[in-house]
Amino acid sequence: MVLPADLSRLALHVLQPGFAGTQAPEWVRRRIGEGLGSVLLFGRNVRDADQVATLTAALHAENPKLIIGVDEEGGDVTRLEAASGSSYPGNLALGAVDDAELTRKVARSLGRRMVAAGIDLDYAPDADVNNNPANPVIGVRSFGADPELVARHVAAWVEGLQSTGIAGCAKHFPGHGDTAVDSHVALPTVRMSRAELAATALPPFRAAIDAGVRAVMLGHLLLPALDAEHPASVSRAAVDLLRRDLGFRGLITTDALEMAAVARRYGVEGAAVRALAAGVDLLCVGHEGDDALVGRLQAAIVDAVLTGELGEERLAEASGRVVAFLAEGGREADEKPTDDDEEIGLEATRRALRVTISQPGALPLATPPHHVAFTSAGPVALGSVADTALGTQLLSRMPGTTVALLGECTDAAIEHVLAAASGRPLVLGVRSAHRHEWMGDALSRILAARPDAIVAELGLPGSRPAGAAYLVAHGASRACAAAVAEVLCPSRS
Repeated sequence: MVLPADLSRLALHVLQPGFAGTQAPEWVRRRIGEGLGSVLLFGRNVRDADQVATLTAALHAENPKLIIGVDEEGGDVTRLEAASGSSYPGNLALGAVDDAELTRKVARSLGRRMVAAGIDLDYAPDADVNNNPANPVIGVRSFGADPELVARHVAAWVEGLQSTGIAGCAKHFPGHGDTAVDSHVALPTVRMSRAELAATALPPFRAAIDAGVRAVMLGHLLLPALDAEHPASVSRAAVDLLRRDLGFRGLITTDALEMAAVARRYGVEGAAVRALAAGVDLLCVGHEGDDALVGRLQAAIVDAVLTGELGEERLAEASGRVVAFLAEGGREADEKPTDDDEEIGLEATRRALRVTISQPGALPLATPPHHVAFTSAGPVALGSVADTALGTQLLSRMPGTTVALLGECTDAAIEHVLAAASGRPLVLGVRSAHRHEWMGDALSRILAARPDAIVAELGLPGSRPAGAAYLVAHGASRACAAAVAEVLCPSRS
């Protein structure tokens, strides 16, 4: 019989909270000493490269085997460059180029930066097949809609990233691509048959496992063909599919347990216990992690063992995988960022950019434009920097550029755009315009009055080319915006 004190330590091993601030709080240091197995960094923890390296060194000084994770996909989802936007493209841009060696090179470059930052585990690559254009949360985070294309780039990403010693994590198993609901706000249901799941959603995860990916994240997804009652993140059937059918032997993690898809149904503590009982090893509670929540989760796990809801052996197994994780591999000390890393991101985004010119002479711009960034509330995983990325790049290349945000399609808003752009070039920046009715309406009304306007699609392209020139960047990262700005303004003023 394991003593309650020992159970408490095992419970801490399987938790991965986040925390506020750019220095390690006292409670985090104390919890690490008590056995906390992992922490997760967000943009709120990052000021610059030197600061984050100092932070992670302080955390590792408390326990060299502590797993420090980060959600660094590149492209629109970045934590290490949250303030400025990523200097790399996202997956959709890499899928558009469809050069696996380029994907491998980008992932290795990102890995070098994470080594310098003191990271151990990266929650990437996104292995979802985005075969639903209305998907509100995946979109440009996926390599594409074709399972074979996604699979080969997932494998290349894993190989490139893990060649630096950083552990990769394929997500969101068994596949978040065919959903129209964001699991941050509600529980998505994926109505695929087992055969459809095997043919469409699982090939990228098989490819990741074959490439040696060290972790897999379970998504908060209900798949009735697999388990009609439990979301995948708390489903024994989902774990069995991953372990038994796909042969995965590494670390299984959850998506953040505070997300509404499971928190509303079970509560965070209930979701944590159910995930462990189902076979998960590491519980992510990063978004709202604090000392009180860690204490509640620790108590809930211990109580579940004492009441028989969770087996001691299962908790010990999960704890053992977390403790052994870094011993099985680790960051390579000789991996450092290089002068070529910034250029690697630009090379990829330049190759991904697609330009359609319908009015000869539309490009390049001869005078500073008025840029309008269409904005909408996006998924929690994405930051807001992407809304202003293109405007920032245009202003740096062509002083005198003016920038405005548009978030509605009203007569007054449209009139304001047209008045501000009177007598000047007009650049309209949209993100997945086909997904937002107001955005499509506003775009049509502005183009009716200004057919000479240039349209830059910085999200998932789903509309026909529009405007005098139509540029598709396949993402809104700083690098993607820079590639667009280079075409609009080839030389700096």
